[in-house]
Amino acid sequence: MRGIKYTAREKEKALKMWLVEKVDVMKVTRIFKCTERSLWRWKAKYDGTTESLQNGSCRPLTPHPNAHTQDEREHIVEILKERPDITYAEALGELRTKYGYSRTYFGFYQYVVKNGLRPSKEERNHYVPQPYFTPEMLGLKWQMDVKYVPLICNIGEFAEERLYQYTMIDEATRERFLYPYKEKSSASTVDFVKRAILYFGYVPETIQTDNGTEFTNPKHTNEGKVHALDKLLKRLHIDHKLIRPYTPRHNGKVERSHRSDSEGFYKTLRFKTFEELREKMREWNVRYNNRPHSQLLDRNGKRKWWSPIQKRNDLLEILKENREEETEYKVRFIKQKAA
Repeated sequence: MRGIKYTAREKEKALKMWLVEKVDVMKVTRIFKCTERSLWRWKAKYDGTTESLQNGSCRPLTPHPNAHTQDEREHIVEILKERPDITYAEALGELRTKYGYSRTYFGFYQYVVKNGLRPSKEERNHYVPQPYFTPEMLGLKWQMDVKYVPLICNIGEFAEERLYQYTMIDEATRERFLYPYKEKSSASTVDFVKRAILYFGYVPETIQTDNGTEFTNPKHTNEGKVHALDKLLKRLHIDHKLIRPYTPRHNGKVERSHRSDSEGFYKTLRFKTFEELREKMREWNVRYNNRPHSQLLDRNGKRKWWSPIQKRNDLLEILKENREEETEYKVRFIKQKAA
């Protein structure tokens, strides 16, 4: 029947039923929903092998009567080659005024894209990810972000109250520090940074955040006012790095950890008071930092299944070895100078 394409095996099965099993031809056409003329055509092609019944190409042997002519093709290529930055509408206008081009805008655009004369919009805007430098030593860079605590987890008296989870993660070890707050503001951010420094036990060189108002002032307002977080980081000699707007993948490590929170913590979390949430979040933070992580590397650069705490201890041993070597070198230098 028209519109139905049969495979080579279906054609062979129909022919065997008709020719070998001697089934009536009309019954075969009803079973396979084909015409008698199709069976005779398949019989003429069949030489005993399935390959002889393979479907051929449906591409027409002659060009379509409304296809672009050779002159039209040359005019289009000429205009696009001379002016690569020309718009489609402008190119179509020049074709119509100079060469009497009578095609529609869509027909012109489809021909250009189909023949690869100019890349499509999707190809031009295709994002090519750039390599991201991940520090190999702890304390070089932290990533900070805020996550909403799902309302479904709060079953207490203030179930409609919006709560927030502040997150700080060390890029080298993937060690995290979490703390809940009742508001998302600059005051909460400053308090959280102080708590994170006390938790990790050291001051980082860089803290990376997005462009939220809890981390920085919007560029179009308060241009002369310094954000409270910037004041704190300047006093502690910490560099504040802002990612590109609307690109959360630049803060990918902390964003990925938030997905782990949703899957392993908030999926089953239920709390009635803010104090209960704070205690359960502290337990989850300990569990997260002590469970195996798949993206951590050993000293040889090979992926190893260990926890952020194990990675932290390994890096601390490396720092200790480096300090001992540096002290030994200084002592040897002083002795040589004294001699």
